[in-house]
Amino acid sequence: MRLRDAILSKLDGGTFDVLIVGGGINGAVSAAVLAGRGASVALIDRGDFGAFTSQESSNLVWGGFKYLEGYEFLLVRKLCVSRNRLIRAYPDNIKPIPFLAALDESSPYPPWLAALGSAAYWAIGSFKTHYPRLLSTKRIAAEEPVIDLSGVRGGVEYYDAYLKDNDSRFVFGFVRSALDVGAAAANYVELIGAEPGGIGWRATLRDVDEDRTFHCTARMIINAAGPFIDGLNDHLGIATEHRIVYSKGIHLIVDRLTPHERVLAFFDDTQRLFYVIPMGRRSVIGTTDTRVDDPRTAVTDEDRDFLLGQINARLALDRPLAAGDVIAERSGVRPLVVKRQGSDQTDVDWTKLSRKHEIEVDQERKVISIFGGKLTDCLNVGEEVADAVEALGVPLEKDTGTWYGEPAAATRAGFYRQARLMKLDDLRHKPDVEPLSDRLWRRYGRRAFEMLDEIQADPAMGQDIMTNADYLRVELHVAAGTEMITKLEDFLRRRSKITQVIPEAEVRASPGLREVVAILFGDEADRRLAEYLDGRG
Repeated sequence: MRLRDAILSKLDGGTFDVLIVGGGINGAVSAAVLAGRGASVALIDRGDFGAFTSQESSNLVWGGFKYLEGYEFLLVRKLCVSRNRLIRAYPDNIKPIPFLAALDESSPYPPWLAALGSAAYWAIGSFKTHYPRLLSTKRIAAEEPVIDLSGVRGGVEYYDAYLKDNDSRFVFGFVRSALDVGAAAANYVELIGAEPGGIGWRATLRDVDEDRTFHCTARMIINAAGPFIDGLNDHLGIATEHRIVYSKGIHLIVDRLTPHERVLAFFDDTQRLFYVIPMGRRSVIGTTDTRVDDPRTAVTDEDRDFLLGQINARLALDRPLAAGDVIAERSGVRPLVVKRQGSDQTDVDWTKLSRKHEIEVDQERKVISIFGGKLTDCLNVGEEVADAVEALGVPLEKDTGTWYGEPAAATRAGFYRQARLMKLDDLRHKPDVEPLSDRLWRRYGRRAFEMLDEIQADPAMGQDIMTNADYLRVELHVAAGTEMITKLEDFLRRRSKITQVIPEAEVRASPGLREVVAILFGDEADRRLAEYLDGRG
């Protein structure tokens, strides 16, 4: 029986302490901490895990340097502490990285003032990152010749962190942690109704993939629906002090613009920061900030032209970037928290809103609502949710911190020792591609040991399966059994980042695509491939 089918059987008619609605970062981290501390947990999402807001981030783990402008020192401190915790807990997945900000004559701050802000940011973060630097134009030219120095007065370098892999895979890591300790977590399951009564709530669920309805009961509901939180609360009859407004942001992914492993930062023509972020052999350019009323967004021609114009004006490229150079695009909304204050607040200045989160608890109806937040703050969200669940009467085991983080250093050393003995990194020789041992350990942790055994037993398991995709056959077999892949896009876009770094037309034409589908879906391979080619999965 496939993993998802087994989970659906567990959900159908099941009774749980907590039903979490929404499988983005907030829902995933809540499932991980609660299941890790002994609660019986059900987690559902009407799409794939991390498939909406959580897959459209900048892949940055940062303390919010820009929030210093609004004097939100406590928020910056909290985010920096969380960033530091994540760097310690995920040393192979979350890496410190320098940010080089070039400041021209139109920038809102002179270099010396930005340097003071960088020093304050470093101090607020307990000096846990590399120290910042004030950079002259001569130094910028020497270190990043790709930057066009026309009008540049100088710059600063400071440090934050970023995800080596994609954001939605990081989200799935928390889902996998919850599954490992007994949670029932299923994608493509929708909450279509919930009635209070008995021990708490009787929920009516629908398997979106198979169009099948079933029920479960839970003592409480956690609303982790992200940008859809207000609609779900209305459905549940919950009144809250806060609500969400939406800010749209886009990213463009192009061939690598600089060989250096650093983030380039610039102020655009609206005096908002945007970045060039490394992603392996690619660069991610973004983001923008546009007020929208609908969380479902897409990159428009205007969005694309604006961002390309901004980066072309600030880099000394051999030729300007054009729309044809864009390999992939991202478009999503930031769910920003505001107080209702008895009005529609149509005059909210969303550009000044921070990415703080708020957690509200309805004691009577036993509903916890998670508003806002961001990837950097995820551990804080999880811990606050656990406190709220205990306050509503579900006792939890002591928090030992085992619900997050990578395996112990000794386990890591054991993997690398075994990988060296079997000469794993000699299996292929590709330019600008990290060693196989690094990639397998980072993505799979303890499950990577199983991969070594499979490769030793059958060398074909160590072969790349799709042209330019940098993905081994053995990874497909492990993903098929453990990663709840329901549609082909779940694998291509979220469990991996294949369609973020390879043009989709090239993916569709790859001779290895049919084998990928066959491994992932078995008897359903033709159906799943047809869905993907038709744009339905």
